[in-house]
Amino acid sequence: MEEGKVIDEALQGQATMVEGKKENSKKLFLESYGCQMNFSDSEVVASILAENGFDTTNNSEEADLVLINTCSIRENAEQRVRNRLKQYNKRKKQNPSLMIGVLGCMAERLKQKFLEEEKLVDIVAGPDAYRALPGLIEEVEGGQKAVNVLLSREETYADIAPVRLDKKGVTGFISIMRGCDNMCSFCVVPFTRGRERSRDPESIVKEATEIFEAGYREVTLLGQNVDSYRWNVSKKGEIIDPEKPTVNFAQLMEMVAQVNPDLRVRFSTSHPKDMTDDVLEVIAKYENICNYIHLPVQSGNSDVLKRMNRGYTREWYMDRIAAINRIIPDCSISTDIITGFCGETEEEHQDTLSLMEEVKFQFSYMFFYSERPKTLAERKFEDDIPLETKKRRLQEVIDLQHKLSNEFNKNEVGKVQRVLIEGFSKKSEDDYVGRNSGNVSVIFPKEDAKPGDYVDVEITDYTPGSLLGKIVKS
Repeated sequence: MEEGKVIDEALQGQATMVEGKKENSKKLFLESYGCQMNFSDSEVVASILAENGFDTTNNSEEADLVLINTCSIRENAEQRVRNRLKQYNKRKKQNPSLMIGVLGCMAERLKQKFLEEEKLVDIVAGPDAYRALPGLIEEVEGGQKAVNVLLSREETYADIAPVRLDKKGVTGFISIMRGCDNMCSFCVVPFTRGRERSRDPESIVKEATEIFEAGYREVTLLGQNVDSYRWNVSKKGEIIDPEKPTVNFAQLMEMVAQVNPDLRVRFSTSHPKDMTDDVLEVIAKYENICNYIHLPVQSGNSDVLKRMNRGYTREWYMDRIAAINRIIPDCSISTDIITGFCGETEEEHQDTLSLMEEVKFQFSYMFFYSERPKTLAERKFEDDIPLETKKRRLQEVIDLQHKLSNEFNKNEVGKVQRVLIEGFSKKSEDDYVGRNSGNVSVIFPKEDAKPGDYVDVEITDYTPGSLLGKIVKS
């Protein structure tokens, strides 16, 4: 994603090809939208169906089964998925045996529309129902529509080895927990992904080890709120099994960092109300844990944060920023910002701009408020900010972030940075692109290096979204 611009959380659909675990006769086409968690889930789905007769293809024309893994965060994501389903249904008229399914966050909320009213899909499966997919497919093959959107308090898919979507990849993702208990008033995630539960740390370390041995050199630990990861501890703080250790997020991250010093570790996403100093101290302790934290603020005004049910104030957030700067002085910080939330005044909007100036975010994911069904905000507040006002405030946020990103990158010129090469630059195969520890893209002539290598790059120039440089020999 390009820094300093509006990022639609329903990212452009990504079709992916994976190798099945055995030669199968049927073909699966997976299309994923939204957050990194959805792409990680698609790897789990590919693994489950590889064991049940499906190889994954990147050619939808040859697919026997098309599954769209959906995002429900923003309204235009739903429209985009609906348009894709209509396209696949046109193909189904020529090939009636083609099965079409919707997975993920839209499944529970729109199951009736997709299945009955619009008749766009054969299968609907929620985020906790992927193990049921083989049975759902059998129902469809028997002439029935099939649905399972039950949420679970236990499912983590910890025992399933994901099929990596890019066999020659450099960076991989590991889901360490599922669901969310935060109930932010604007967010649908607790209703689409269920309650929060953490995954066995041993299975996480095992997966990180396997990723490294497969040639990957970076792993991102994923969760709706990674800071609240707790293993073998109940919600009331009681130890569940006295024979087993308890593990919090700081301890888990240290365990993963110890897999190999050449395995970079990132994580997403943190919640300001739960980020503790012990997490920051572990980041500072290990060179291979990246000096980068994504810390969504959403608004710079405490009253707006209260209406958002975020669980912290502006002052609390700034205290966490001060702790980051104290413990990890060279840490890069990014954020999420929503403009035009219910009741937001011009003064409250100005508080967001002033917080941005104070923190000096490296980059931001920026949106204007879009009311989502079933949320607390829909029930409790009026979506009373005119669209033109939302857009104008968003543009002011974008313009300021562009300025801050430009200043941030300008200050990097002249420094030598350790970069993990991810592949060719989009503009030229004479150049490589990688990221530094602070998650900034760095573009440089490739010379004799290759993807997966760590190289030292002297920064010689910059754009608002990336750094430019050249490899220097140590």
